[in-house]
Amino acid sequence: MPLLEVVDARLAREFIELPARLHAAVPNYIGPLENEVEAVFDPAKNPKFKNGECARWVLTNAGGQTIGRVAAFLNRDAVDVQNADLPTGGMGFFECIDDQAAANQLFEAARQWLAARGMQAMDGPINFGERDRFWGLLIDGYDLEPNYGMFWHPAYYKVLFEQYGFELYFKQYTCYRTTAAELHPSFAKRAEEHAATYRFAHARKQDAEKLAQDFHHVYNLAWAKHSGVKPMTLDEARKIVKEMKPVVDERLLWFAYHGQEPVAFFISLPELNQIFKHVGRRLNLVGKLRFLWEQRHYMQRRDKKLFGIIYGVVPEHQGKGVDAAMLVYARQAFIDAGYADIEMNWIGDFNPRMLVTIRSIGAKILKTHATYRYLFDRERPFERMPIIR
Repeated sequence: MPLLEVVDARLAREFIELPARLHAAVPNYIGPLENEVEAVFDPAKNPKFKNGECARWVLTNAGGQTIGRVAAFLNRDAVDVQNADLPTGGMGFFECIDDQAAANQLFEAARQWLAARGMQAMDGPINFGERDRFWGLLIDGYDLEPNYGMFWHPAYYKVLFEQYGFELYFKQYTCYRTTAAELHPSFAKRAEEHAATYRFAHARKQDAEKLAQDFHHVYNLAWAKHSGVKPMTLDEARKIVKEMKPVVDERLLWFAYHGQEPVAFFISLPELNQIFKHVGRRLNLVGKLRFLWEQRHYMQRRDKKLFGIIYGVVPEHQGKGVDAAMLVYARQAFIDAGYADIEMNWIGDFNPRMLVTIRSIGAKILKTHATYRYLFDRERPFERMPIIR
């Protein structure tokens, strides 16, 4: 089976179009926006290329038809790449027919490319970018539509990965609850206790600078010390706010304040795949116009789904119930705005505290993705992702 490195526009189109062709008959399949996948591999649009590199391949059958694809990448600023004991690169964007030999050929291409650059392991399927999208292999929830930024995968992919020799590094849980479900009475008690000490409010779309500054402050204190997470600059926060602006609903951007200091947030967006599934895979001029039309109608509905992007509390205010109080106000705003369901961006099984928080609000695991790791030295003992203490 010929393996071709993606070096021209024709092969790049083959790479982009393969998933839709493989999964077209699956009713709940929603493909990613092609523009966003293309941006991952564009040095002008992906800052990871500043100190990183990437290669892509497509696999064809004897008749010249594309039957598989994969990418391998190296971000030299990544914590796992800099790990002197086990430098680890990434592979992702894997798609393949149900054929172990074909899958092995793709995995081997990624392994050899990374090994030639000094890596001793590879994680996959992951993104040549941040963890908020294109990260993980679906291993439970095949009958459900994927959320925006997450791939849908068929069940046999799990077999292909594990038969090659990938081992589970960590699980990624997408959790769900309805907005109508009552919170535990202790949440209302916390809201009453903190009413005089904290202020709870959603962001204002027109005040983008304040939103960026508040988000930047909480994010760096609450998340930047976690493994694999680096501090965010204020310019990066401004860029995120700017990118969110066309799709944001300010009623979903909740903060808790102690005095003038933002100390907690729960940032959500309308679940965009509920709109994009009616738009198509390409956000060209026609796609943008169609998106605006579909978005207008979707936002008028009373059964909308919201997608929780990120949640955090700065360390000095953790364990005080500030987050519980904030969710009391947020939940009512969600209901008033016509949101019926909440799905929350994946939470790793290495983060038990966050999973306890999720259970406390009555959310349950709905979908599971997995990040796998493959050790090039097959005699080396395997270790899972360390638990956050």
